[in-house]
Amino acid sequence: MDLTASALMGAVQGLSEFLPVSSSAHIVFTSNFYKIFKHAAMTQEHSTQEIFLDIMLHFGTLIAVIIYFRKDIWEICKALWNALRTKNYSNTEAKLGLYIIVGTIVTIILALPLEKFAAHLVFHPALVGGLLILTGGALFFSEYLSKKKDAKTSEVNLIQALIIGLAQGIAVLPGLSRSGWTIAAGLFLGLDRKSAARYSFLLSIPIILGASMVYPFIKMDLAEAAGYNWTSIIAGTVISGLVGYLCIKYFMKFISKFSLNIFGYYCVIMGVFTLIFFNIYK
Repeated sequence: MDLTASALMGAVQGLSEFLPVSSSAHIVFTSNFYKIFKHAAMTQEHSTQEIFLDIMLHFGTLIAVIIYFRKDIWEICKALWNALRTKNYSNTEAKLGLYIIVGTIVTIILALPLEKFAAHLVFHPALVGGLLILTGGALFFSEYLSKKKDAKTSEVNLIQALIIGLAQGIAVLPGLSRSGWTIAAGLFLGLDRKSAARYSFLLSIPIILGASMVYPFIKMDLAEAAGYNWTSIIAGTVISGLVGYLCIKYFMKFISKFSLNIFGYYCVIMGVFTLIFFNIYK
């Protein structure tokens, strides 16, 4: 793994984690295109260093979302602590904290059985392209239904938290965009555009944090890690975080004014292209 590949993967992760275009799909595409460029086998097994880099790229975007939503996170944690202490859960931010916990639990229950299949898809980018087309369809459908709803709400309820958690769980599969499916679910359930995006990004924090912590402390071989290219890993992580922060900042402005259909078109076009390309180039 060289510095160029790491920097490229960091930029792709930062751009695609918070846009509804599937970061995992774009990491798969970028990795396989890079292997083609380097004349390496696309089906070769990922090294532990590549797996760790992927975890660190997600950690970079985790830091980005925490910094951007730092005030929201503080208010939610403070309200949730007061609610636990007083047994009064009427505060809106306290309820939001509980719904994030509920959504995370639902995500884990659904995502764990799909984990092996998701790992298998990494070596089948054409299938990932097909799933990306489904993401485009979900974005179109949610926009259509959202326009049909006259009354929209900014507050998440329990049913919405459960369904959006399910959407996030399904999106463990590369090609099914996590932000895309959770925002689409929010719009489908009657949330306004900005609230759907805000809840989607806040809901990502526990999952990305959990994945970032589990691998290094449970699965990583410290002796082997000493030989990693840490310059490339750190560079990729920093780039991922910086690009991710800018992406959140401008996407939150975008979604409050414009339709997600542009991302739907992108997902369909990119999905069709990769589906055809990787079926030809085997």
